[in-house]
Amino acid sequence: MRRMTILPLAICGLALGGCAVPSTVRAPSRTGTQPFEHAAVAADHPLASEAGVEMLARGGNAVDAAVAASFCLSVVRPYSCGLGGGGFMVIYAPPDADAPARTVALNYRETAPAAVGRDYYDERLGDETVSRLGVHAVGVPGTVAGLLTALTLYGTLDRSTVLGPAIRAAEEGWTADASHVRAGAELAERLQRRPDLRESGQSLWGALYRDGDVGVGDVLRNPHQARALRLIAAEGREAFYAGPIADAIVAAMTAAGGPITLEDLGAYTVQVTEPLRGSFGGSEILAMPPPSSGGVTMLQILGLIERRLETLDDPAHNGPAYVHLVAESMKHAFADRAAWLADPAFVAVPTDRLLAAAYLDQRADLISPRGTMETMRYGSAAESDLVEDGGTSHISVVDARGMAVACTETINLIYGSAVVVPGFGFALNDEMDDFTTVSGRPNKFGLRQSDRNLPQPGKRPVSSMSPTIVVEHGRAVLVAGGSGGPRIISATVQCVLNCMLFEMPPAQAVGAPRFHHQWLPDVLQFEEAWNDTATVTALETRGHVTGRRDEIGVVQVITVGEDGVHAASDPRKGGAPAGY
Repeated sequence: MRRMTILPLAICGLALGGCAVPSTVRAPSRTGTQPFEHAAVAADHPLASEAGVEMLARGGNAVDAAVAASFCLSVVRPYSCGLGGGGFMVIYAPPDADAPARTVALNYRETAPAAVGRDYYDERLGDETVSRLGVHAVGVPGTVAGLLTALTLYGTLDRSTVLGPAIRAAEEGWTADASHVRAGAELAERLQRRPDLRESGQSLWGALYRDGDVGVGDVLRNPHQARALRLIAAEGREAFYAGPIADAIVAAMTAAGGPITLEDLGAYTVQVTEPLRGSFGGSEILAMPPPSSGGVTMLQILGLIERRLETLDDPAHNGPAYVHLVAESMKHAFADRAAWLADPAFVAVPTDRLLAAAYLDQRADLISPRGTMETMRYGSAAESDLVEDGGTSHISVVDARGMAVACTETINLIYGSAVVVPGFGFALNDEMDDFTTVSGRPNKFGLRQSDRNLPQPGKRPVSSMSPTIVVEHGRAVLVAGGSGGPRIISATVQCVLNCMLFEMPPAQAVGAPRFHHQWLPDVLQFEEAWNDTATVTALETRGHVTGRRDEIGVVQVITVGEDGVHAASDPRKGGAPAGY
């Protein structure tokens, strides 16, 4: 096991100053074991990966590819992300790139409408689903503004070209896979309590699920979303935030007494900022700052692990000593997440203190290789029903010039709020549940969060999205991120560690079984695929309460090495990378 990244320090084999892009690209590789020579896109649907590589083949860069892949995911993974959601993007441009900045973090997280204040959900406690289903669950969407901002600042291709693959998929059709069918079954269960939402969204549910009769291999089309995409291609953000799509969003709100207005949509802004910077094993880590909790939490976990690696009596991958160290580090970091993280535009977030070397030294000293601690001793928390992944998606891109993009987007739960925008074929998010909607009550992911995260007009809720780029000697060598609620953090950090500590190629790193601990509830969860019962027993002996769940996160990873660009899309969701 090594404490330095296993990736070479030079991106050999890449034409960094420019390259002749071939007229054809390799089809998506479901195994991810064969490297691409120049560039790759890893998304959780093959068509989205292909859409990104199509932009590269047209002479575009990594941002063009990421934006094309994202718009395509809005069509083919409509239950995970899309026009009605929001996200984060971390961009790294190499030293020789013609770019406005070497690094940038784009925050296009959804915002609370002007009518939603700190007590908004206290007044609606009679409906337990109010922050998760229906119009009161919806935050002002940011995806369209975020993607178009990225395209304007860093892209090279025009809107019509970049949205072209998404429009084709919506009009000409795509094939339903097992993940799509499963999402429909989960959605049906959610809507049993809200038949009004099924009725209002019949245009979408009928097209995508054929009233419950859709199967793997069926060809699906979404002409309504194609119309929205064509408007955005022609008119830009005005079509969504002030034009006909905005009118339709407000109509859906008004029909059911929802809070979003045309003024809310028109006032939406994308925040352009610097990524968080940390290190691990001598490599630089670029991550998303708050209101993403992913960057701070991941950097804390990595910092604590690095400080305690030498204490491991047996450093075997996924062995008892290693899992215990990672789980204890997760508990400290998630405890701090619960106590401190929020939107820094509204409350003071002590990011520097949480990542300070002295603080991490202090917390690392509390980690015993022999056992666990009392719950409230983790992090600095003493000073202050889970669901499966569905409503989040991640894209990793590296282009032939060395530009890298890590982009994570979401609508929160399966099909978000289940509110469909009439005439435009997409669902709106239920991101308001990521706020502390009622003080002291956990959200749908079982996360307890402080009153710092209560809603306020224009505020952005805390997120677990964790787009991450690893840089060595001025070159991006690893791009990663995932989906799965709070399990995004634990899944992404494990895949990064699998590559950097255990020298695994992305396909192996992504495919390895995973575990998760989020401090509260105080349970160390293992995937069902975890078949090492001796390790589970050994961890119980150390004091961990253990449990099982079907999957822990869905991750896309790209690494760059001497033999080319290795890319992997998580088999848990059926994605596949593409490249050339």
